[in-house]
Amino acid sequence: MVEFSWVVRSPLEHALVAGPYGASGEAGVSLTEIRNFDLIQVMARRGKATEVATAAKARLGVAAPETPKAVQTSDAALIWSGPDQFLVLSKGGKHAINQLSQAFASSASLSDQSHARALISISGAKARAVLAKLSSIDLHPDAFPVGAAAATSMDHTSVTLWRGDDGLNGQAVFNVLVFATFAESLWHTMLDSAAEYGVAISHSEEF
Repeated sequence: MVEFSWVVRSPLEHALVAGPYGASGEAGVSLTEIRNFDLIQVMARRGKATEVATAAKARLGVAAPETPKAVQTSDAALIWSGPDQFLVLSKGGKHAINQLSQAFASSASLSDQSHARALISISGAKARAVLAKLSSIDLHPDAFPVGAAAATSMDHTSVTLWRGDDGLNGQAVFNVLVFATFAESLWHTMLDSAAEYGVAISHSEEF
């Protein structure tokens, strides 16, 4: 009998080559894949939205987002993903599905998306210019401030997009969750769109 070993790999394992890409000089865009995270979809059952909000407040310390936005806690992010549903993004297993299932047992259905999505962080002086090529979302700071989120598409690929806290350099940071099966295609599209500005490519275990 052939031995079987289940090894979790990044959906961008073969596509991501760390280092500079595109135009030479100082990179105008940073593309970073975030790896090894927990991602749980929480969907309120019919008529249970209020109970879900209460459970989220009790378990995570913040109310579940009711509009397109991302809410940050000390160790997790709650990201709106549709009416009466949100994603819990975290590291280290504290908010994995086994830990959340009890809190939402009577009010929501949970789905572990940890290995079904790729998470890409986009920052740099030309980050908005790159995203403008791929999405119809208005990313001007007045229209898309820190914490804003959207369930949208990029290059005909469904994604969850939100703006995180600004980087230490004061530049905007955008985060994209994409289904693993489309991640490599979208990654190459992002690289093509960013090449003219110069790209710094990396992956990280940290948000």
